[in-house]
Amino acid sequence: MPETTPAPPASSTAPPAVSSAGLAAGAARALPIATGIFVYGVVFGVLAHQTGLTLAEAALMSAVVYAGASQFTALGLWQVPVPALPIIITTLVVNLRHLMMSASMHPWIGRPRRRSLFGLLFFLTDESWALSIGEFARNGGSLRFFVGAALTLFVTWQLATATGYVAGNVVQDPVALGLDFAFVAVFTVLLVCLCRGRRDLLPWAVAAAAAIGASLALPGNWYIIVGGLAGSLAAAARDGR
Repeated sequence: MPETTPAPPASSTAPPAVSSAGLAAGAARALPIATGIFVYGVVFGVLAHQTGLTLAEAALMSAVVYAGASQFTALGLWQVPVPALPIIITTLVVNLRHLMMSASMHPWIGRPRRRSLFGLLFFLTDESWALSIGEFARNGGSLRFFVGAALTLFVTWQLATATGYVAGNVVQDPVALGLDFAFVAVFTVLLVCLCRGRRDLLPWAVAAAAAIGASLALPGNWYIIVGGLAGSLAAAARDGR
């Protein structure tokens, strides 16, 4: 969804405005989204249990990979022996959208040291990105806001994975209970929060059409990248950039 990124501040090299309340504000803003994330984190834990992963393996995947879509995709490919290369390639393709998302945040997060930047961007997700971009547009940007939101969502995902794994013996079919709807609910909320009016409808429509077309024509998860690039180019053309 990078095409909805608001206009950057006048100086893209200035350090971001940081308030002492930024961490708490980010955590508080993330709590409603964390509820939905917890639900589909539970779904991941249940599926990890059913796939044959141990609790330690499921927890390690959530802590080290920390990418919901990629983790679900990896479970779909999981077998013995583990097809490591296909899983790595698929995960890379699914997560390429993070390049666009992180680039769109650069004008607001300033220039932290490279090591610190890589550490921060590990916690970047669709949800923490959307919450932070909205906050940057309203209040000029706060790196601490992003950290507060991102860490809240990270902890939520870890707790949800463990909860789902433990409940794996009880919940046999998460889809039958409608738990998969949490994906749709969370991203619908994010879209509504990011929408700035009718000017966003064109890039969104282009992104949706390109993603749907790519999903029908291309194998795997390339439709994610195709849709994101198409929407971003449409937004750039709209703004004359």
